[in-house]
Amino acid sequence: MKSVAIIGGGAWGVALALAAHAADNAVHITARQGETLNYLTYYRESPHLAGVNIPHAITISDQLPAVDAIVLAVPAQALRATLQAYAPHIAPHTPLIIAAKGYEIATGASLSAVAREVCPHGVPVLLSGPSFAADVARNQPTAVVLAAQRKVDAESACVLFNSANFRPYWSVDMAGVALGGALKNVYAIAAGLVVGMGLGESARAGLLARSFAELLRLGAHMGAMHHTLHGLSGFGDLVLTATSTQSRNYRFGLAIGGGASVAHAQAEIGLVEGVHTAHAFGAHAATLPIDMPILMAIYAIVAEKTTPHAVMKALLARPLKAEHE
Repeated sequence: MKSVAIIGGGAWGVALALAAHAADNAVHITARQGETLNYLTYYRESPHLAGVNIPHAITISDQLPAVDAIVLAVPAQALRATLQAYAPHIAPHTPLIIAAKGYEIATGASLSAVAREVCPHGVPVLLSGPSFAADVARNQPTAVVLAAQRKVDAESACVLFNSANFRPYWSVDMAGVALGGALKNVYAIAAGLVVGMGLGESARAGLLARSFAELLRLGAHMGAMHHTLHGLSGFGDLVLTATSTQSRNYRFGLAIGGGASVAHAQAEIGLVEGVHTAHAFGAHAATLPIDMPILMAIYAIVAEKTTPHAVMKALLARPLKAEHE
């Protein structure tokens, strides 16, 4: 039996705690900065996962115990502060399994790069793939990918989560796993936007196909492996996030496509990681030698530089070209 600490008591943190528990680990949930776990401790359930009970074998407290691995189930933009708070208590060579998807807005850095900078004695591992917290928490069949620089570290992380209904695959393509997991949130906003504007399912299908082509172009430029983006952390996660109202990114797109302001949609939905990713990439994407019209369109919308209708008109008016370009 291995010991695993989950930092973050939100729905995703609870879901991953349950997944690690199902894989026969000793599991502990720890609060991130500014978070209280009183509700989890008293009721043994998450307010966001109705009917899902947390077994008493999973311990909960504000302290980080000595463990074999740490799961960082915190928002992407909170990763740096969380690691800064806990780094002095993390033993050398501890796997740091990053369960967020995105890039740091302030620096444009990947989350694994942030982890290496703040906690250089840890071993960053990325967890990604098509996985809603509610499905994982209710033990529905789910497949994910865990990526590390070394195969042995990725495989070891897979062992921590492998159970009857939670199927992890390993990868050494951290660039591809990071990119696919982050950019699919932006493209999910675009898919919601199309549906929210009443443009139909054909338009959404076409947009997703072109979004995936754009993701492949960006991946090639950033050194991602082609097969990674065709897998769980690319195509798989895009399909899930861009077609379900469980996705906050998709719901955000629906809202602004239906006429809501960016600020109102965010206030209603809460954290929308795709907005942060659009800002992290959009600020410098125009300087890259590749064509990314959909990403740039969503960046312009969330930065309130244009309107959804103007964006759609501009996308449809683009010059004719070969599909593979």
